[in-house]
Amino acid sequence: MAGSMAFGVVRGTAEGPRVEWIERPVPLTADLLALTGPVPPTQVLRIAAPCQEDACCHFDGKDCRLATRLVQLLPAVAQSLPPCRIRPDCRWFFQEGAAACHRCPQIVTYSVNPTAELSLAATPEGHGAALSA
Repeated sequence: MAGSMAFGVVRGTAEGPRVEWIERPVPLTADLLALTGPVPPTQVLRIAAPCQEDACCHFDGKDCRLATRLVQLLPAVAQSLPPCRIRPDCRWFFQEGAAACHRCPQIVTYSVNPTAELSLAATPEGHGAALSA
């Protein structure tokens, strides 16, 4: 997706992945994506992209329902704001404030064994089956 940036590296365990922020976001390039092989980039990198608004199943015309559900369903895992460099442009932060940031370290695109709460939060409204977060 145009404008995508890697802003963190996924660490921790399959049961408890955690994002570790990198010093500054870097554009997603073919070279960067190739460095994650043999695993998919979404297993290794935390990636941000410009909000696709109406092209996204989580957008309701005004807000990101994914951000809302993450804040409602997941526990906070950070006591203070993580050292995030995308916060000035983060839709989740502007919409949900610090509550989104307190949950962000546990949000990964690819989860081997997502919790029931994460699966529910990632499931777009109107869809019965849970999706990978």
